[in-house]
Amino acid sequence: MTKHIIITAFAIITLMGCNTEAKRTKISETPSPTTAQNKVEEAQPKKEMTQNYQVGSQVPTELVCMVNDAYMGKIQMPVPVNGKTYYGCCQMCVKTLNEHDEARTALDPFSKQRVDKTEAFIVLMGMDGKVAYFESEENFLKFKEVGRMNH
Repeated sequence: MTKHIIITAFAIITLMGCNTEAKRTKISETPSPTTAQNKVEEAQPKKEMTQNYQVGSQVPTELVCMVNDAYMGKIQMPVPVNGKTYYGCCQMCVKTLNEHDEARTALDPFSKQRVDKTEAFIVLMGMDGKVAYFESEENFLKFKEVGRMNH
């Protein structure tokens, strides 16, 4: 009986998949890297890990889960696809990025053009960690200028 409970619990946890609310770092907090990330972070500039990003700030690609379109506050899992590196927060996101073209692109909120997430100017749009992908910094500045940026 205990074996069935364990198997059922494992199945439920597995099916729950990616829970970004539990994983997402608050925007105002300085992220603290885990031991497992230390080797990945050695190759990354420390500035990216200690900087507090504000709404309207550009955020580094590797700190964004590109499936949930969310700033996560720590380096995400790299997902190489077609010679480009995308980032996801869990194995479900890795699978999604590998299998679904639409997960690797986004709509620029200003130009309404599709943009590859690896080539985008990524901006933190809200205190909830949501990000937007712009074709360029120029598009973001135009978007902000016309008052479409919520503060």
